[in-house]
Amino acid sequence: MESAVQSRYFEFLRIPSVSSDQGKLKECCAAAMWLKSQVEEMGFTARLETRDFAPPILLAELKGENPAAVLVYGHYDVQPADPLEAWETPPFEPTVKDGRVYCRGAQDDKGQLFALLTGIGDYLDRQKVKGAPTPTIKLCIEGQEESGSPALIKCAPELRKELAADILLVCDTSAAADLRPAIVAGLRGVGHFTVRLKGPNRDLHSGEYGGIAPNPAQAMAKLLASLHDDEGNIAVAGFMDGIEAPTADELEAAEKSAVTVEALERDIGTKAATREIARKNGFEPTIEINGVHSGYGGPGSKTIIPAEAIAKISMRLVPGQSPRRAFECVKAHLEAHLPKGMVLDIPEQAEGAGGFRLPLASPVFRLAEEVLDGMDARGAVFQWDGASIPVVSVLKEVSGAAPLIVGWGQAEDRIHSPNESYGFNQFGKAREWARRILENV
Repeated sequence: MESAVQSRYFEFLRIPSVSSDQGKLKECCAAAMWLKSQVEEMGFTARLETRDFAPPILLAELKGENPAAVLVYGHYDVQPADPLEAWETPPFEPTVKDGRVYCRGAQDDKGQLFALLTGIGDYLDRQKVKGAPTPTIKLCIEGQEESGSPALIKCAPELRKELAADILLVCDTSAAADLRPAIVAGLRGVGHFTVRLKGPNRDLHSGEYGGIAPNPAQAMAKLLASLHDDEGNIAVAGFMDGIEAPTADELEAAEKSAVTVEALERDIGTKAATREIARKNGFEPTIEINGVHSGYGGPGSKTIIPAEAIAKISMRLVPGQSPRRAFECVKAHLEAHLPKGMVLDIPEQAEGAGGFRLPLASPVFRLAEEVLDGMDARGAVFQWDGASIPVVSVLKEVSGAAPLIVGWGQAEDRIHSPNESYGFNQFGKAREWARRILENV
């Protein structure tokens, strides 16, 4: 990586643009302004769209002579760095070790996005030297992807003309094992919310009130456990209704690219919950408990019955599921199974967006396969990613573009975890992909 590219990459990474923290709005704005200046230097006309005190959305366009139009989507916001004590290096100071950059956002999505933009710059420079035409390239880069993209989802329908394109290019996913290229043919949707259980009017002495006053911590444990049966299957009435099963061809292709159970267990350091990794990860929904908080958690003991308990819950959704209906099903389940003496409150809720799948016969996939075959003799595989990029399904509908989702992440990147990193070789692959796909549009 050239020193000038690395310097700009590290400058981008140092901005702590955490969208889930309202106290970091200034930093998110700084990241958006930094990107705006970068793409303007590349020749783009750019502006910032601001809505409802949310981090700005960067919209940019470089008109080309070729009638095709490519819309590039990415995000500059990152996950919180917590828990800070688990980081081996400062989370917002890029640190290079063994050919990898360690920093929050090094991969997700600052690293992948900046590599893509660098590749676009390489392409534009080559075309200029050759005097060759280019397609129109549009950019839509937001600062709330890690928080469900509420501002972009809300305003996207108003930007239909501005976002109209033929191909929607996204680099925010992973390659297959050993960095074999992977084309994402489907993404799960996502929704998340907070549940609060209120019990006593204050923390109570567990000796004086134990056994006679309801305990929100115990009630929350019981309530959350009711969401699944003993085999781990979702036990929420109506939640699974209408799900579109994968075709035989999709399942076969997914099995070819899926990680093995043994590799998964080495990665996570414990036993897998299932052996049906491809089906579970790509084609089935989940309800996950992201965090539970109640009472005292410090050193020593504090013998209390806590006054309340809080849980963070997320849902990964598949085609056939409505985010709103899925949430209503879970809410009805929680109300029906509410332990005695508890008051249920849902202080935060992000509806998110649904999942989608694309037909394997899509012409844009044939184009991608040809390009990726030229990058790797092993050829590309197809993946149905268990993760979510909520706004992609919305952008697909609004722009009319065919999504082409190719990323270069690996399990060792540890996105959303402490010690996130991204390899220089992965950055190079993302950069080369951007140049090559534009040359072939």
